Amino acid sequence: MSEQKMVVTTRDCPARLVPVGDAISIPEHSFITITQSLGGNYTVVYQGNMARVDGTDADALGLEKYELVFEDLGDKSIHEEQVWQALESVYDPEIPVNLRSLGLIYATKIDQAEGKVSIDMTLTAPGCGMGPVLVGDVIHRVKLVPQVKTVDVNLVFDPPWHRDMMSEEAQLETGMFF
Repeated sequence: MSEQKMVVTTRDCPARLVPVGDAISIPEHSFITITQSLGGNYTVVYQGNMARVDGTDADALGLEKYELVFEDLGDKSIHEEQVWQALESVYDPEIPVNLRSLGLIYATKIDQAEGKVSIDMTLTAPGCGMGPVLVGDVIHRVKLVPQVKTVDVNLVFDPPWHRDMMSEEAQLETGMFF
């Protein structure tokens, strides 16, 4: 979405304030302006504040809801490939590339007994103001994975991120492949 669009929320809508990532709820029948749509998420303006609405709540904006569907493997375990599927659905708010392809996910660890997923990730720059929003996006999407009860995200900056960590496809898409 390249142009702004005003909509009225059709139900209470969870969102996160930009850039701090604090959770808010936009009440039903609120006027908001959608300023950006990337990776199935929406940046909106509500009462003068920018907020991020996850695509799984797009129906509250009168848009098609993003559905993240996982195959039922029937064993009541957290599966690493489903965690990666969730992570691949999270996009950088400024670059239309998912976090895995950008090389921002350094490690995942699954604790089956606790139903916990721990993720080490970085940002394209240590001072990135969207860090809290990205962390919130990761937590929200990974919690959708079957059997996941909690998600812990650890921001790390060693080793520092650089463009060579991106997949070749992401480098081509962003014009950073030389």
